[in-house]
Amino acid sequence: MSSIDSPTRAIWVERHGAVARLVLDRPAAGGAPLNVLDLETIRELNARLGEALGDESVRLVEIRGRKSFSAGVEIRDHFPERAPEMLLEFHTLVRSVLYARCPTVAVVRGYCLGGGMELACACDFIVASKEAQFGQPEIKVGCFPPVAAVLLPRLIPEKRAMEMILIGEPISGEEAYRLGLVNRLAESASLDEEVEKFASALLNQSSAVLTLARKASRLGSREEFESALRESERIYLEELLKLEDATDGLRAFLEKRPPAWRQGGMGAGKG
Repeated sequence: MSSIDSPTRAIWVERHGAVARLVLDRPAAGGAPLNVLDLETIRELNARLGEALGDESVRLVEIRGRKSFSAGVEIRDHFPERAPEMLLEFHTLVRSVLYARCPTVAVVRGYCLGGGMELACACDFIVASKEAQFGQPEIKVGCFPPVAAVLLPRLIPEKRAMEMILIGEPISGEEAYRLGLVNRLAESASLDEEVEKFASALLNQSSAVLTLARKASRLGSREEFESALRESERIYLEELLKLEDATDGLRAFLEKRPPAWRQGGMGAGKG
């Protein structure tokens, strides 16, 4: 195994033979393993992924977090003045994962929320610990997840996807496995062993045939996904961000207070 330190130490790259591991390592204040994805971290992850995919000796890319996967995209980057740049960078990352030349695996323990869950969903496979927490809580701060709005109903039953997006409550790794979102499930202590077994099963195949099979498997959904994501981006930027509820929801999160919804909701009329 080799390990390469990144300039900002937000992303570590480790090589295990033909496997490139991209490890998120951006703890929050106090050391909480949240791995929040701010613009700089997203750009760095994009660059590191590009480097890994540009190396022909890499046959599998794993994306994981140190201790937790990711609690999502930085709240401050959702405000109208920063959201267009954030969506551009983050959706570039999602597309790079979706259309990578080799298989991608998200290794999830701990929090996998918001943009973190969207990133995991973009990977070909998810291997998770039983106590992992998957969720799209954006609705609670007056937003919605543009990628998950398009991808999630294709990955799990539509009604459960709608529940996750419109109510925002998280589900456990065990529930995610039952729904078909997670490919393999393990106890936290044996997660790495499970990942290694899964990776070996992939690496035992012909890399040339695997690449073509993956490419063919993506054909049916690529154009539909691109069209749907562009429309989801438009709704987010041109309609959502004009709402007072969207900006107040974000401010409420930062100010640690309940949102004062002006258009319905239990908080309507307050503040």
